[in-house]
Order: sequence, then structure tokens, then C-alpha cells
Amino acid sequence: MRIAIIGTGNLGSSIAKGLIANKSFTSLYLSDKNTSAVKAFENENYVTITNDNVLAVESSDIVIFALQPRHIDKVLESVSSLITSSHVVMSVAAGFEISKIENSIGSDKNIIRVMPNTAISIGKSMTCLAANDKAQDKIELAKDIFNQLGTTMVIPEEQIQAATVICASGIAFWMRLVRATTQGAIQLGFEAHEAHELALQTCYGAASLLKESGRHPEEEIDRVTTPSGCTIEGLNEMEHQGLSSSLIKGINASFEKINQLKKN
Repeated sequence: MRIAIIGTGNLGSSIAKGLIANKSFTSLYLSDKNTSAVKAFENENYVTITNDNVLAVESSDIVIFALQPRHIDKVLESVSSLITSSHVVMSVAAGFEISKIENSIGSDKNIIRVMPNTAISIGKSMTCLAANDKAQDKIELAKDIFNQLGTTMVIPEEQIQAATVICASGIAFWMRLVRATTQGAIQLGFEAHEAHELALQTCYGAASLLKESGRHPEEEIDRVTTPSGCTIEGLNEMEHQGLSSSLIKGINASFEKINQLKKN
């Protein structure tokens, strides 16, 4: 597969790292007006770093636009004449609908919205996919690519906004929870590096346990809570202080914000 990534900020670079790690291409063009973010890839085999979007599109079959919403419209228009019905266009721009992409390049083009998170750089992303009518037969191709970089889920486009909050913003939410656990461990007497390792591995173990066992979180909670024990004491205090409520409110606040971006 000949792939181009236009836009090499945090997410674009993360996608590039994942593709390079998995050798998921025959050629990879990384295009950005500022190429410094991907200088580390310049000696990789079959990788070309450029600031020429035209070259990137002409040299690729799959074009991933990893741009901020305020930039993607202008870039799409600048290369629209080069995009053919054979191209597969993928966009990771939050809040930028397929219909807007169709307005720039035509509804007769294969267009897929892709919402990964930055864990894609280590092959652990949760990536959601939604396609226009023309690209329905290209969904399996997108899954093949992104399943090498984590896990995929095909969803209706109207759910992409919510998926952005849960999966992309969700990385930051979980990082904050790990950080809070680390701070708690330091307060209990552990050195900072010890506290970080304890929090990190426990978080990783909890997620792995749920994924591999298929059990509901409450089932696993019940397995470690005993009557009048320290676990239920801590859980109840967290709930009294609004842990679940705060997390849900934060998720909804992010969702409201992304809908504002969509309107703009």
C-alpha cells in the first residue's frame, strides 16, 4: 500500500510511528509545511518526508489527512483536483464531517473518517471508522490497516463525535487518573518513581483483566471488596466525593465542546 499522511503533528506522527513499526506500507509520504516533527523518520526505508502535498497525493493510493479542523478545508481544496476515484481518503480531523469533505473533493470519492488515539504509536489504539456511501467497500481495507495499530470499531458517522471524546480525549482522562493514583501513593510514602510504576502497572492490569476475562467491572470490583474492608471504604469515599459523577460530567463537557467545534 502506498500511503501518505498530510499533517504530522501529534496524531499524524503517532500514526506514522505505528505504520513504520508494523511495516504497513510499500511507501509512506509524510507531508507537512514543518517537517521537523518527523525528522526522526527520514532514514527509514520507503519513507519520504516532504512539504509538498501535491507530491504526497500523487505518489499514494491512501491519503490520511491528520490536520486540525481549521486547516483541513484549505488543504483539501488545494489537492482536490489530484484526488481520483481510486484514492481512499481518510480524515482524523475532529468535528469535520464527511459531507464537508465531499463538498471539497466530491461525493464520488472514497472517504472514511478515522478516529484513533495517540496509543496508535505503540499499536494500542482504539480506532473508530465511518465511511461515505462510495467507500463502504473500503471499510475492510481501513480495518486491515488500523487493526495492525490496535483495535477498530465501525460505527455510524453520527457517533464519531462521541467516540472522539471516549477514545481520543479519553487517553488524557485515563492519564489523569493514573497521575492521581501516583500522587496518592507518594502521599502514602512511596518514592515518585515507585509510585508511578505501582499506579501504571495496576491500571494496565485492570484493563487487561477486563479485556481478557470479558467480565463486567463490577464483577471484578466485587472480587476485591470484602465486608468492612479497606477497598469498599476507599470506593465509597471516592463516590461521596463525586468520582463517577465528575468523570461523567467531564465526558459530557468534552462532548458539548466538540459539538461547538462542529457547528463552527
